[in-house]
This record gives sequence, C-alpha cells and structure tokens, in this order.
Amino acid sequence: MERLLPFPTRSGYDSVSILLMPTLLLTPRQTKDAQELWRGAGRLGWSVHRVHGWKVPEVDITDIAVYAEPLLAAHIAQRLGLELLGPTNDWLPLIPECWRKRSVRLATMEQARACVEPRFIKSAAGKEFDARVYDSGGDLPRGQMIGDSLPVLIQEIVRWEVEYRCFVSNRLVEAASSYWRHGKESRDENGIWSTSELSEAVAFCNAFLADPEVCAPDACVIDVGTIQGTGWAVIECNAASSSGIYGCDGAAVLPVLQRACGRTL
Repeated sequence: MERLLPFPTRSGYDSVSILLMPTLLLTPRQTKDAQELWRGAGRLGWSVHRVHGWKVPEVDITDIAVYAEPLLAAHIAQRLGLELLGPTNDWLPLIPECWRKRSVRLATMEQARACVEPRFIKSAAGKEFDARVYDSGGDLPRGQMIGDSLPVLIQEIVRWEVEYRCFVSNRLVEAASSYWRHGKESRDENGIWSTSELSEAVAFCNAFLADPEVCAPDACVIDVGTIQGTGWAVIECNAASSSGIYGCDGAAVLPVLQRACGRTL
C-alpha cells in the first residue's frame, strides 16, 4: 500500500510516497500451516511477528493479517481493535437448500438432547464437543462448557466422498485445497494433497458465491464437497484467521487473511 508520509527537507517537510508492506501476526506454534504462511509472507515481502505469551506487538492495523488458534486470534483482535470476519451461527441453515443439499437447523443443546433419531450434531460456533453422528440426543456429552443454551447445528446424515477448503475474498475463491477423501486425509505417502477435483470444487464454490441469494463474509473459508449419490454441496463456512490451509499456497491465502481483519475503532 502506498502512503504519503512527511519527509524533512531544508525548507521544511515534503510529502513522499512510501510503499508499506503488510504485517502477518502469526501463532507461535510451529505447524506446517504456519510455516507455509511464513514462507508466503517472505515471497510477498511482508513482515512477520510471532505472538508469544499473548503479548501483541504495536503494528499498523490498516495493513495486518492474523493467523492463530481461535482464542489467541480473538485476543489479538481485541487488543488491536479488530473484528475478525466470520459467519454467523445461522449461516448454514440460511443458505438456499439447493446449495447445501441436506436439512440443517440451528438449535440449542437442550433441543438437541431431545432428538430421538441419529443426526450429525456440532457446535454452531466453537468446538465444545466432538462434531459427529450421534445415535440420539441422549448421547450428547455434558460438561461445564456444554450448557443447555449452547447453539448447535443439527444436520441430516450424509456421506461425504471428498472435501475441499476454499479461501474466499470478495466472493471469489483465491486459494483451494482438498483435505478429506473417503474418511481420511487426501494426501499421498509423500504428503502431497490430491488435486483430482480441484477445478470442479473451485467452480462450484464460485457459482455458489455468485448466487445473489447467498450471504457470505467478505473474507472467509468455505468448505465444499461431494455427497454420495447427490453431488457437490456446501459443507460449512468458517473464519479464515483460524482455519487450516492444507495444501493451499501461503502467498495466496495471506490477502484473504488480511481482508478478514476489519477495524472496529
């Protein structure tokens, strides 16, 4: 980003144009995702700061991207006056059924416990319990963090054949990678992620985002996949700032992370 900054001269101060590069605030964990984003930042000429001990450095919040675990990312955002973009709890139930191709409803944990048939149940906004198929609501876990008012998504059970992650900015897919195939990670013995349906996944997600009936955050992660016997469908939407990047190019993901940092002050 180019900015006009005051520069001292013999006659006073003149304005000069200086190219300021963005900063990536990165988790201290040495994960493969963090390493790929670090390398991507290097290729783009970005500066990188790892956030250790919850100490957030002073940075220009107009040129920043955040990538960290949900609690740390929320802490960074709060300290800097940022709003990390992400979906609302009811995002998935509200998108047209023709895109998700299964029934999904937002409920409370109390309502979910009343289910008498098998359903796929997950927390609507966090990971307070395992997201999986439960034979009935009576099998749902209990605990201090799992109160009756906890929002959950109750979904029709389907069989996903393959799943792809799409990093989205301004309603376009900027980077995408497979991550799951027939119940396991979709990469080979050399750690290479499969790209068999990559073009189909990107085309489907872009078509979904082009639908004027679809509301989506300006920057986010949207997972899509194929349902056995049904075809391509939307799986879910998550905040980009804490989502795994799998086989995506770090340099392509960074602008999405940057756009996902909205200012609140």
